[in-house]
Amino acid sequence: MELLLANHGSYPRIGDSPGQQRLRRAYAQHERGEITSKEFDAIQTSMIQEIVQEQAEAGLDLVTDGQIRWYDPISHFAGRLDGIKINGLLRFFDTNFYIRQPVVADQVLWKGPVLVEEYRSAQAVSPKPVKVVVTGPYTLARFSILESSRYRDLPEIVAAYTDALTKEVEALAAAGATLIQIDEPSILQHPGDAGLVKAALSRIASRKGRARLLLATYFGDAAPLYESLQAFPVDALGFDFTYSRDLADLIARRGSDKAIAFGLIDGRNTRMDRTEEILLILQRALPKVKGSPSYLTSSCGLEYLPRDKAQLKLKRMAAVRAELAGRG
Repeated sequence: MELLLANHGSYPRIGDSPGQQRLRRAYAQHERGEITSKEFDAIQTSMIQEIVQEQAEAGLDLVTDGQIRWYDPISHFAGRLDGIKINGLLRFFDTNFYIRQPVVADQVLWKGPVLVEEYRSAQAVSPKPVKVVVTGPYTLARFSILESSRYRDLPEIVAAYTDALTKEVEALAAAGATLIQIDEPSILQHPGDAGLVKAALSRIASRKGRARLLLATYFGDAAPLYESLQAFPVDALGFDFTYSRDLADLIARRGSDKAIAFGLIDGRNTRMDRTEEILLILQRALPKVKGSPSYLTSSCGLEYLPRDKAQLKLKRMAAVRAELAGRG
């Protein structure tokens, strides 16, 4: 069974050294008009190259751009659609992180690719394949405020976001993206809407071309939805094991027809994860997974950690896989 090492999504933008704080300085300078947008973009690009290299040097098989250009997981995509205005701040789940809340003010329309150039820019400076991360239509809708009379309820907003994301995924696949991760953490807070998410993903999957789709859930216990998720039209399922302590037993008993992204590295705790605990889970669950390749990753994005701790977490992933291989 092939097990690849992958960054989940985000990565810390700021580190302890002066050079690792240049993005913060540049952001303030750009806001004050002291540097141009082109100069600011060049600094962002250099940061992406730096963190891509850090991920590769840690031993990862799949890297991300760290979402360096994202203000947050919700407004980055939604704010670039017609019909959407951006409102004030709202807390993102139970984290100390805040998103800018979208307001659906008119008909939601996709104007053109949002993430394609970001993917190409990251892949151009990466020695490893770049995984693309997009926030799913259900989570976007759950964090949005409905003001337009064009949409009556949540399902209609989900459908509107699905139309836009279907076009985005099609464009990403055409640009060469081989693995596209769709983040839907909100489904764990509202499991009764699983059918709504499944229908949305069916439409997106119909335009994915040769790309693989990975559905990522986190910030909640996925065990109650595990059986239902097996029928979702995706190639892999990603889970946050810090919320789902029973999930390893469930996978070991039930198995999985789909590949699994094992979020066994805690992305929100600076405590270093114990290699032996992770190995025990992988040794029991991984042989029951039919889909391939599977992935070892963090429970969520790493932006909640200090930069040095995030690096150590990635290296721990590589150490775990090496030990697993050594045990046969």
